[in-house]
Amino acid sequence: MTTSDASHTDELLFTVEGGIARLTLNRPQARNALTFGMYQGLIDACARIEAEGRVKALVIAGAGEKAFAAGTDIAQFRSFTSAQDAIDYERFMDRVMGALERLSVPTIAAIAGACTGGGAAIAAACDLRLATRDARLGFPIARTLGNCLSLGNLRRLSALIGPARVKDMIFTARLVGAEEALAIGLVGEVVTDAEALAARATELATLVAGHAPLTLRATKEGLRRLQDTDDAGQDHLGQDHSGQDRSGQDHLSQDRPGDDLIRLCYTSADFREGMEAFLAKRPPAWTGR
Repeated sequence: MTTSDASHTDELLFTVEGGIARLTLNRPQARNALTFGMYQGLIDACARIEAEGRVKALVIAGAGEKAFAAGTDIAQFRSFTSAQDAIDYERFMDRVMGALERLSVPTIAAIAGACTGGGAAIAAACDLRLATRDARLGFPIARTLGNCLSLGNLRRLSALIGPARVKDMIFTARLVGAEEALAIGLVGEVVTDAEALAARATELATLVAGHAPLTLRATKEGLRRLQDTDDAGQDHLGQDHSGQDRSGQDHLSQDRPGDDLIRLCYTSADFREGMEAFLAKRPPAWTGR
């Protein structure tokens, strides 16, 4: 990948400049409603980022100012003839969102206008979310298609705003405005308009891209694993804090969930660089190794 690189389809634009990747959902005439090909393109873009190893942050946005993405294009559902078609679709959606969650670099959703259904699911799967004042987010499926969200999407949304607000959003089928989305934690920042959104997304991507890559990667992966575990009132590490597991046996010499992430960071050249730079009172030069 060069300093400036680009690849385009009619429906999805992918560019890279200065280590910042930008993925644009490009169907403004259809409010960027998502086709199966666009979903697959998102998976492919994540795979490309991992394979090439030079991108430090990804920004996802919709073309135009009217919508980030107005859900899945309903025409995509016309071929469904069985329950298995629906199950296969939701599993595919989980693969799409999983690709974003597992991506080793930070992802930023830059939301202008409508952000509903599959578009809202993509935004929820991103690490950070920015929105314009006119943004509207939600899953109005109870008054439109009468379908449902997968457990993966419910889990992801619930982790952001809590089960009660998820129920409120879906049961009432209302769209949440930008200021309310900010208040409940669905977005992290609200800006005035599309121009300010593009500028702030670039600024934020540049900021996080300049931080320790392994710290960001370990944080993303650790939180993803915690959300994927059984949340039925159990310690996610399967242990108490006495130095013994629940069988009463010593676990201090055993590998625990997350130890690989600790090793990744603490044994890295970046950790040594961070210490030396701190002591020398100079900025660290991160390499991601």
